[in-house]
Amino acid sequence: MSADLDARFRPFKVVAKVRESSTITSFHLAPLDRQHWQPFEAGQFLTIQVPQPLTGGYVVRNYTVSSAPSDEGKYRITVKREAAPTPGAPDGLASCWLHDTVEEGAIVNIAGPRGAFKLNKASNRPVILLSGGVGLTPTVSMLQVLATESNRPVWFIHACDGGAVHALDKEVEVLAASRAGIHLHYCYRFPSDDDVRQGRFHSTGFIARETLQKLLPLDDCEVYMCGPPPFMQAMYDLLSSLGVDGKRIAYEFFGPSSLLSPSQQRDTPAADTPIPEPVSDATDNGIEITLQKSEAKFAWDGSSVSLLSFLEAQGIEPSFSCRAGVCGSCLQGLVSGEVDYVEEPLDDVPPGRVLLCCTKPVSSIVLDL
Repeated sequence: MSADLDARFRPFKVVAKVRESSTITSFHLAPLDRQHWQPFEAGQFLTIQVPQPLTGGYVVRNYTVSSAPSDEGKYRITVKREAAPTPGAPDGLASCWLHDTVEEGAIVNIAGPRGAFKLNKASNRPVILLSGGVGLTPTVSMLQVLATESNRPVWFIHACDGGAVHALDKEVEVLAASRAGIHLHYCYRFPSDDDVRQGRFHSTGFIARETLQKLLPLDDCEVYMCGPPPFMQAMYDLLSSLGVDGKRIAYEFFGPSSLLSPSQQRDTPAADTPIPEPVSDATDNGIEITLQKSEAKFAWDGSSVSLLSFLEAQGIEPSFSCRAGVCGSCLQGLVSGEVDYVEEPLDDVPPGRVLLCCTKPVSSIVLDL
């Protein structure tokens, strides 16, 4: 990791470590120098340096801020401990370090906040906050804003295995009770007898089409969703089948965005998908994306959030990891043309290279792909 990258991280102290469920813990982080705290928008994340004892270096991981933007001077991240899925496999490096090693008083290095998954506060449409597991971290932050700064109708829908792993539920319930127009629905996959006795959930199994039809104003709403990939795929398919415009569905998803296309499109074998024929007509904005190695050309439509998302929509899936200019996995050669960074990269980008995840073209470009 470069010295330039290290210089962008600031020391924060863990001022509180709070157990939220059997697998999820919150870390409250305050800067050693108050000037290093930066305002954020609900849905954005922090980037944290995680030490690697064997090499003496660091890896970086992103964690969504689960506290309210109005809670100035500190951040809260809420992290699930990712244990090894099978015996002999490694535990999650960053989450286990936070859970098992980092205690109150510890210093962690943070760069942030960043991310394009943000609540649109200018809109007056009803809001659906849809989450699975620890994916509730951005939706809780959004609910805090909606409960205190807006009268918009809100449906907070959360799915998890059961009460033992359900985090931040009491906080959510207090927010829901703070004003009229906030509706809660919890779906437990495996409710315990105690969950049943306490009436902690509203439905069981998986969130069903009938549940969404019964609960939601599907004609004109905005959806913000976050969760594990299978959950996201299922919810996107359900919402699409119910007529929700894809442009009204915002999501935080660390995977190929093409996985969120309707199931009938997702099931098409990638190996049978031909490379599109080169386009010859100029587009409305005159910008074309050319892939040098395949000689394919695409008309830039201007609606994609980044070059990465645009290429995924064409059936091409370049390497990536964070989708936010942090990890460098989507770094590609830029043969010609100019791009604009819609999200400032955490590290400097070498000349002749481009981070696909956080750029848009400002002219026709040629990529070394």
